[in-house]
Amino acid sequence: MVDLNGNSKIPTVPEARVDLEVIASLVPTGVRLLDVGCGDGSLLEYLGAVKGVEGHGIELSQKGVNAGVARGLSVIQGDADTDLSTWPDHAFDVAVLSQTLQATQHPRRVLEQLLRIGERAIVSIPNFGHWRIRWQFLVWGRMPVTEDLPWSWYDTPNIHFCTIRDFVELANEVDAEIESAYALDAKGRRLTFKAPWWFWNLFGEQAIFVLRKKPGRAG
Repeated sequence: MVDLNGNSKIPTVPEARVDLEVIASLVPTGVRLLDVGCGDGSLLEYLGAVKGVEGHGIELSQKGVNAGVARGLSVIQGDADTDLSTWPDHAFDVAVLSQTLQATQHPRRVLEQLLRIGERAIVSIPNFGHWRIRWQFLVWGRMPVTEDLPWSWYDTPNIHFCTIRDFVELANEVDAEIESAYALDAKGRRLTFKAPWWFWNLFGEQAIFVLRKKPGRAG
């Protein structure tokens, strides 16, 4: 991209989505990539400029599709629950699902599709097991509202809350190998030290996983 003066201009990812910069760091250069639930295309645009990916997006909202197309991106309207099956096996090197799994009707089916159409899947989730959420439950006895989960129970788009431990178990159930995983704090910084899953489950605000189908397993 260039600005009006002809200078190179690299787009930035939204500050409100602290997971996106970490996801971008995990994407290899020049890969074929599908961003599922791509929103307005911010991540796709960034990856195209910084990593030279051949990026495609699928987004449920018409507003998001329009915004992505306006950026010059290859974005189509579609539903992760029903439309991922239209792509053939291994159609992409990487399939990304950022902060969207908990909003799908059938999370397990969606994850299986990601692992089928992508050589690798990068998935980020909010962690409903964080200690602040547990504290709100314990003290107030109400559905928690946090910076990462800012909606009230009656208007949240999230219908399948899960914890880091829940996602690890789901990965095992769908025969996925976790190649790498990162827990993030409230400011989007990686908890870089090695720790057992229960620790990340307690102190990680979000988590990001790089997955692939276990060798020898069918898609």
